[in-house]
This record gives sequence, C-alpha cells and structure tokens, in this order.
Amino acid sequence: MSEPSTETLSVIVEREIPHPPEKIWRALTQPHLVEEWLMKNDFKPVMNHRFNLRADWGTVDCQVLAIEPNKTLSYTWGALGLESVVTWTLTPTRTGTHLRMQQSGFRPDQKQAYQGAKYGWQQFFANLEQVLARID
Repeated sequence: MSEPSTETLSVIVEREIPHPPEKIWRALTQPHLVEEWLMKNDFKPVMNHRFNLRADWGTVDCQVLAIEPNKTLSYTWGALGLESVVTWTLTPTRTGTHLRMQQSGFRPDQKQAYQGAKYGWQQFFANLEQVLARID
C-alpha cells in the first residue's frame, strides 16, 4: 500500500503585456478595477488584510500575504474546500511588463477545482487586458 501523494498542483498564467508595471499594479490593487476583471471585493493593498471576492457561485476568503508595489502581490484564496495561494509577479520588459500569476495548493483530489482555475484564469486575464486597454 502506498502513501497518498501530498504533492500539490499549480496553475500558472504568464503574459507579456504592453503596459508599464505601475498601470498593471493599479488594476491588481484598486478595488473598483479588480471588480471589473475579477470579482466584487473589499480588497486593500495592506499586509495581512482579510478580504472577500464575491461571485454568483459564492465567496472566496482571502488574506494578503506579501505586497511589494509594482512587483509582487500574494494572497490566500480559500473557496469550496480549496486552500491555495495566488501570487502575482510583475517584471518590467523593454515593451511593457511580464505578468505572471501562480495559484498553488491544488491537492490531487481537487482536479475539478484545478481544471476550473485553469479555465477561469484565462478568462480573468482576458478581462484584465481589456481593463488595462481602457484605463490611463
């Protein structure tokens, strides 16, 4: 009999975005902009701040873990039995910003949540790019 795997899976989405890190940072941290591309929220870019993301299907309980303006944002993501961490990394490039999002902590028995996140983050990124194209 073998031990159950404790290895977790991560969803990673990376994009080259033709906007400076400061502009992307605003879209990641200003609640009215976060609502436009992700979900309704009471987010504040403050260490240890607890906040919720709200959608038709339910609520995500979150807490800010790391914040380095225009570089890194990390927060817990707890919903429907999933305890994960979302980390955003912004790296300036010659033409804009390399944006990387990693959601880690999916257990092997959470395949549905993992597949849902893989699909969902593609949609969120598309929405984020639309918001970025519209704001100054």
